[in-house]
Amino acid sequence: MIDLFSISEVRALLERHGFSFKKSLGQNFITNRWIPERFVSSSSITKNHGVLEIGPGIGSLTQSLCEAAGKVTCLEIDERLLALLQETLSGYENLVIRHGDALKADLGEIVREDLDGLIPIACANLPYYITTPILERLFESHLFSLITVMVQKEVALRICAKPGTSDYGSFTVFAEYYSRPRILFEVSANNFLPRPKVDSAVVLFEMRDEKPFGITDEKLFFRIVRGSFQNRRKTLVNALSSTLKMKKEDIASVISACGHKLDVRGETLSAEAFAKISEEMLKKLVECEQ
Repeated sequence: MIDLFSISEVRALLERHGFSFKKSLGQNFITNRWIPERFVSSSSITKNHGVLEIGPGIGSLTQSLCEAAGKVTCLEIDERLLALLQETLSGYENLVIRHGDALKADLGEIVREDLDGLIPIACANLPYYITTPILERLFESHLFSLITVMVQKEVALRICAKPGTSDYGSFTVFAEYYSRPRILFEVSANNFLPRPKVDSAVVLFEMRDEKPFGITDEKLFFRIVRGSFQNRRKTLVNALSSTLKMKKEDIASVISACGHKLDVRGETLSAEAFAKISEEMLKKLVECEQ
């Protein structure tokens, strides 16, 4: 079997298949064995798990996933890599290789057909340009109990940021709504071929079973969160007056009822605080309509 962590063997493999990197796909292949090994062990993957891996590349992470999990399906958008993956992963009988776009593929169908009887989880080494839409799709699918991804370090810091910090934003709250995220470990840029310009980090999302914080109107909750961060320099009252069709005094009364000063900014509020405001705002909206 080809050593996917030998630069010379990987270069020979790519040359044999006539493969050239596409910058538009953000392709960076892992070159050190400890990374996929730690990725898998930190995710506590067992034979009871069925893994959907998005963007396997040449199979560096896939090999470790196959050795740990009951079954693995990898979904690769680059058709040129399919024959290459058939070669590098030929020894694994618990593997399905699919060609497709994770943003368009029927994830539910893949899980039902390939991972039936197993606990579905998702793993990926995500390029920057597609990180947010892929995570949103995985979260909103409600298919996976666990999601582990490698992303740019700065993205990982934003995902796991605390309220009141510069990295804290609407996607932080979005991730907190669907999961309990934490950074597992960091990976320097020297561990990839070709070498990216920035370091990476592996983030684990332990998915929530139910809607958190007593939220009853999900759409309103996210409208409030997005409105708060689209105008993050404004006070929450002013920011939401641009987002919600409500009088400022009604918004102010809700903010006060939730125990906040009227000059509070959304960037200082936790996901739970946003949830409380959302529920009170829902009551106020119903009251105003009567």
